[in-house]
Amino acid sequence: MSLKSFFILVSLSIGFCASTVGLPSLGHAQHLPRAAPEEVGMSSQHLAEIDKLVAEGIAAKKMPGCVVAVGHRGKLVMLKAYGNRRLFPEPEPMQTETVFDMASITKPVATATSVMVLLEQGKIRLRDRVADLIPEFGVNGKDQITVLQLLTHQGGLIPDNALKDYYDGKQKAFERIYNLETYVDPGSKFVYTDVGFLLLADLVEKLSGKNVHEFSQEHVFGPLGMTETGYVPAESLQARCAVTEQRDGEWIRGQVHDPRAYELDGIAGHAGLFSTAEDLAVYAQMMIGGGKYQGERILSEATVQMMTKAYTVNGGTRGLGWDKATRYSSNRGELLSESAFGHGGFTGTVLWVDPELDLFYIFLSNRVHPNGKGSVNHLAGRIGSVVASAIDSFPNDEGGPAEAGKPVKTGLDGLLESDFAALKGQRVGLITNHTALDSQGQWIVPLLHKAPNVNLTAIFSPEHGLAGKLDIPEIGDSEENATGLKVFSLYGKSRKPTPEQMQQVDCLVFDIQDIGARFYTYISTMGLAMEAATKAGKEFIVLDRPNPIGGEVVSGPMMDEDKFSFVGFHSLPVRHGMTVGELAKMFQQERGLKELKLTVVPVENWMRGQLYDETRLLWVNPSPNMRNLNQALLYPGIGLLETTNLSVGRGTDTPFEIFGAPWINAQQLSRKLNGLNLPGVRFVPRMFTPEASVFVEEKCQGINILITDRQALQPLRTGFAIATTLRKLYPDDWEVDRYLRLLGNQKMLDLLKSGVHFDSLMDNARAGLHLFQARRLKYLIY
Repeated sequence: MSLKSFFILVSLSIGFCASTVGLPSLGHAQHLPRAAPEEVGMSSQHLAEIDKLVAEGIAAKKMPGCVVAVGHRGKLVMLKAYGNRRLFPEPEPMQTETVFDMASITKPVATATSVMVLLEQGKIRLRDRVADLIPEFGVNGKDQITVLQLLTHQGGLIPDNALKDYYDGKQKAFERIYNLETYVDPGSKFVYTDVGFLLLADLVEKLSGKNVHEFSQEHVFGPLGMTETGYVPAESLQARCAVTEQRDGEWIRGQVHDPRAYELDGIAGHAGLFSTAEDLAVYAQMMIGGGKYQGERILSEATVQMMTKAYTVNGGTRGLGWDKATRYSSNRGELLSESAFGHGGFTGTVLWVDPELDLFYIFLSNRVHPNGKGSVNHLAGRIGSVVASAIDSFPNDEGGPAEAGKPVKTGLDGLLESDFAALKGQRVGLITNHTALDSQGQWIVPLLHKAPNVNLTAIFSPEHGLAGKLDIPEIGDSEENATGLKVFSLYGKSRKPTPEQMQQVDCLVFDIQDIGARFYTYISTMGLAMEAATKAGKEFIVLDRPNPIGGEVVSGPMMDEDKFSFVGFHSLPVRHGMTVGELAKMFQQERGLKELKLTVVPVENWMRGQLYDETRLLWVNPSPNMRNLNQALLYPGIGLLETTNLSVGRGTDTPFEIFGAPWINAQQLSRKLNGLNLPGVRFVPRMFTPEASVFVEEKCQGINILITDRQALQPLRTGFAIATTLRKLYPDDWEVDRYLRLLGNQKMLDLLKSGVHFDSLMDNARAGLHLFQARRLKYLIY
């Protein structure tokens, strides 16, 4: 049994909140990072209008209190508690960590999401007739009702059957549901129904062998680290629960309010889920991220699109489990875009998500306390309008966020602002290349050479040389023209500073722009130099720089232990989502370098979700064939292919944006790839002749890769889709075994050779990512 499975099973056995008994989350920071509204292009002054609206609502006794959360561009910009979470017998203040009965938000977040997971597993289809899956249901005119109709409330079922039908236990309750007559003709009318979602949860249990509580924990909330979300709260959480009404003379706290769910032991498809604002924010961000959060994929991009697109029903549009625009949408902000989807709950809970605006808002209250007479839907809708109108800047034409926040400063900027304090009186060995510029475009070599009380004695250069222009197997030593200093190559006879070279310095300073992929060798150079510094007893100083392809997304596979090399220096996934400073901290602890004195001069004003063009720093080609940010984004997937008999565009004007070979039929390949409908990318057939590297001076047919949506692009999934398609179309021409060199994972290669679907490769590429995420958390600086 895997470690992840063990933690899930243990958490299920004690209630849904693993953190209450000291269990770790499953490899994720549980909550979204915080940011001031202005940092992500929102107005804090405008958001302050929410305080007035909530105060009016509490004064009018619409609810005793509430928690409001707002997220934009991957950051939580507002999390605030108001009023009380109970009034009787004694008032108790509302807190941001209050646990709420989600009521009907259960429908999309737990039940519909679980159904979509089953769809991806091939166990269910939207067109399936429910009676084919539950034969005893197919009576009294219900034999043609489909799963899709249940998800959109068009199954013709009664909104609620009699409560007494549930008094004899779960088995009898479902026997009575199976025998219900239709309320209206199936497919003819939108009738909001709890019964339909009770049936959907029943399908989850019949098809998976696990009830909706167990299934959603294993496949949704557990992987997302949502440790405060689930059915039947653990006893340790109940004190944090908002109180609702009275049942049998006792205040309901930590038990489901809905009477039918209560009779089903708190676990049902229509109600029963409990959560907090911060946990629910993680789910919302996962949906904005196309089914993925912090490297953990819950649903595919295509599934999220299917789940949240508009399905026409009489009187409006619905998603699968979601509201979009119906008579139930009074809690929807009027300024949200057409892509928005959301839901409300009877107890006073509201969630709306708008992928187009990269925005969500959460309003959680216990409006039924104390007497069931509160009302919050219109209030929540007004709050949603305030939230949407607080956006000062919108996404740009390329789909990325508009520029926001302060300009990013590099570690070199920090060193300059400190007047080189860390280097005073030291003989400095500088490991660098042409990328080591400050925010004003000044190069580090002359800055250190001229700095008072700093003695720059040696320069070390990585692959591609000091100027970053060489693309040859081995580079010799040279001299830096302006200073006359010797430049020792770390991509020649030695890949690390020698003991003789280390005698010339008191410390090593590393300042090179990385690209964010495991096999980009600058991080290998850093790690080897750290080993040399440790052995020589010298200090190692890293001037940190942003990860140009972002610091949030992590994608596998992990590398087999027997395949470490200069292009696979450490146990990392292909896309590690770390800066060089963070990696240095990891290398120090995990490679036995604890005696090393390590200093990281941090970046300022960088947010992990930012790509390089959002930093306002100058782009300098980090290597000869890395010429723009699009190429950097594609590199984790396309770069894996370059050790095979493919040209990946080296020797052309657009490396990593094209690939091909003389044996490829470009039009055939483009048709196949475009037919996969991969998010954020399109494929154009073309011919090209590389002037260097693989197939030099040979005419190749291949593909020009166009990024159509950077936010939706999934580089590794795109690369695996290309690899599986090449394997299928050209099994005798493409030398697939050479793919292992950078892939570094034998199981992945074996699966590729066996002909699996590329999403199966993605699933297997997640192996070990949870453990890596847990390791990674200890070293993150930003």
